[in-house]
Amino acid sequence: MPTGKNLYFASDFHLGAAGYASSREREDRIIRWLDMIKDDVAELFLMGDVFDFWFEYKTVVPKGYIRFLGKLAQLTDAGVKLYLFKGNHDMWMFDYFVQELGATIITNELEMERGGKKFYLHHGDGLGPGDQFYKFLKKFFRSKVCQWLFARLHPNLGVGIANAWSHQSRIAGKQDTEKIQHQQEWLEAYSLEVLKSRHFDYFVFGHRHLPLDIALPDNSRYVNLGEWVNYNTYAVFDGDNLELKWFEKG
Repeated sequence: MPTGKNLYFASDFHLGAAGYASSREREDRIIRWLDMIKDDVAELFLMGDVFDFWFEYKTVVPKGYIRFLGKLAQLTDAGVKLYLFKGNHDMWMFDYFVQELGATIITNELEMERGGKKFYLHHGDGLGPGDQFYKFLKKFFRSKVCQWLFARLHPNLGVGIANAWSHQSRIAGKQDTEKIQHQQEWLEAYSLEVLKSRHFDYFVFGHRHLPLDIALPDNSRYVNLGEWVNYNTYAVFDGDNLELKWFEKG
């Protein structure tokens, strides 16, 4: 069993993005982070877009990331509880990580309580006002029909098409968080709407690629986990408080 008691949260690794060399460097950095937390982590929440693209055929998965997956296996074999959230880039996760890592796959939100604190967890895609076109695409891509049709493609063709689509991601361009106005932050607006009917101490999201820690009414907080191409940010809950942190900050 793990000796740690902390909960760790990270999102938007986008492994595979920005070319092989960049992805491998990022993978090594993530592994160093996992090595750093291995002695005090009890539960690990990887909250979507871990991969820039992922699709599980019946007998085939995308190649690569073997060092990262091996490190996750080491942690779960030691008793760490692993949660993998479906993001907009890796929504086609099925049972591979359940079988190989004992992971819990989260399709939408996860509501939970730890240390007397209530958490609302979600990758963040499709929430809040706006982005109607993506909300339509999300329903289509998550449909059984779309998944069945894509699975009919040969992996070389299917993965090639998906990678070409995925590489249009905005992940490579660093954004200036100082210029983001809170009233324009969709996930903050979504959190405020939820708070009208239910209280959560922490709303934790990814997807926006911006490390944010915003105070909300009633002692609630919205934390965005950022991403690992530009920021290397994550959050840790020690049983009392959730803190947003930077790994190997230059």
